Amino acid sequence: MSFHLTPGQTSDLDGADHLLPSLAAETVIADKAYDADERVIEPLHAQGKTVVIPPRRNRLILRHYDKHLYKARHLIENFFAKLKQYRAIATRYDKRAVNFLGAIYLAASVIWLN
Repeated sequence: MSFHLTPGQTSDLDGADHLLPSLAAETVIADKAYDADERVIEPLHAQGKTVVIPPRRNRLILRHYDKHLYKARHLIENFFAKLKQYRAIATRYDKRAVNFLGAIYLAASVIWLN
């Protein structure tokens, strides 16, 4: 598990550019925000990974995805909901990014151990 902090005004794809090349998982489940062929889907297919990302509505050619496997995405959403239960993370008490990232790793470890 890894995290990457980005400024609030950047796209989710900017964080994905940093995290996806070193991803060890065989299957990537993400929401429609990551439906980008050149930046996300093609590099993951080149690495031999299974991509479970529903296509955006405005796509000309709709791509197939495993709807049954996509239902497991709620586990990811539940993890972030638990992470936001930590007050210091939800309100970002730490001024320095390295301290805030350390708090995220600590809280994620506690969640994972429980």
